[in-house]
Amino acid sequence: MPADRQEPENIALEAEVNEAPVVRLVNSILFQAIEQNASDIHIEPQEDHARVRYRIDGMLREIMTIPQRIQLALISRVKIISDMDIAEKRVPQDGRFQLKFGLREIDLRVSTMPTVYGEKIVARLLDKGNMKSFKINQIGLGPENLKRFMSVLRRPHGMILITGPTGSGKTTTLYAALNEINKVERNIITVEDPVEYTLKGINQTQVNTKSGMTFAAGLRAILRQDPDVIMVGEIRDSETAEIATRAAMTGHMVLSTIHTNNAAGAIIRLVDMGIEPFLVASSVLAATAQRLVRLICPKCRRAYVLGPDAPEREFIGVSPDKPVTLYRGLGCDECDYVGYRGRLAIHEILPVTAALRALVTKNASVDEIELKALAEKMISLKTDGIRKALDGLTTIEEVMRVTYTDQAW
Repeated sequence: MPADRQEPENIALEAEVNEAPVVRLVNSILFQAIEQNASDIHIEPQEDHARVRYRIDGMLREIMTIPQRIQLALISRVKIISDMDIAEKRVPQDGRFQLKFGLREIDLRVSTMPTVYGEKIVARLLDKGNMKSFKINQIGLGPENLKRFMSVLRRPHGMILITGPTGSGKTTTLYAALNEINKVERNIITVEDPVEYTLKGINQTQVNTKSGMTFAAGLRAILRQDPDVIMVGEIRDSETAEIATRAAMTGHMVLSTIHTNNAAGAIIRLVDMGIEPFLVASSVLAATAQRLVRLICPKCRRAYVLGPDAPEREFIGVSPDKPVTLYRGLGCDECDYVGYRGRLAIHEILPVTAALRALVTKNASVDEIELKALAEKMISLKTDGIRKALDGLTTIEEVMRVTYTDQAW
């Protein structure tokens, strides 16, 4: 379409999206998401309407449908407040904006994606004040795991790796760990993509690949800044892995995340990236795997006794004659009748002992390292989840949903 015809259409569309009904609708979607503690908002064009879904406690829920006639204005309004180009609909775009909700400041990161029925929008909500007072004893670590984690966190140097899928709370754990060791005599510097929350007293740097500020470049710069503690948002490539390993070997405490299925896999992933096994064995203090499970709603939580033939018994590993009490949420107005409200992390912490260092140096497999760690009393993700289900915090179904098991039931 010629430029002289395109411009009047854009002007008309901007006028439409600033009309009060569209503004009120967008505000309603945003504020309702904040009230319900949603982590993401999805606005998805369909064949004859657009649907709005919120991700609450890790699960998507459909909230409303939008008539097709106002779909374009709705999407364009979100693009305008996110500082995107409303005339460009053929390529993905990224934007952001901030909201104030009472005393809370909410940072929204927005992305668009062209689909066959129009542009889909996803907004990630980050409560800037939510993380500032997070403590290590508030992230769901059981007594034994908390003791193990604190033991390695107090070490003067070495590397601690946090692993788990996207949305499993890795950043929360990292920030809680940084808060725990944040002292005036320590120089703590981070390189993140992006900086999700600002932490008082900690120097935070954001990755910017367009300007050449990669994790590796940021990490090299940090090492010239006289750091005591370094947090790398994610180890994605061999260059970052090598610099981080060398930093941990030369008197620095390094905390980072890496994508693997379990704690043992985090250690071997560094070897797969080209780091010599003896360097990995010497530098890594511990690896932690985690998942998020939904908490049973405390208002409608009810106990029930497992029958002798219940299939959950095989997952838990108890005989038919042993009495087992579990809990579930019946659904109420507090939890929007889903039976869950809030989330909690389950963990698997693998401290690298002398025996495990020897295995890593010999290029042992993930399975060999995991078996040795379990023999040394490591609490697996599954076991930690089962313990929390037996304590009435979550359900066995939730533990099964987020943990891998070879057992069929």
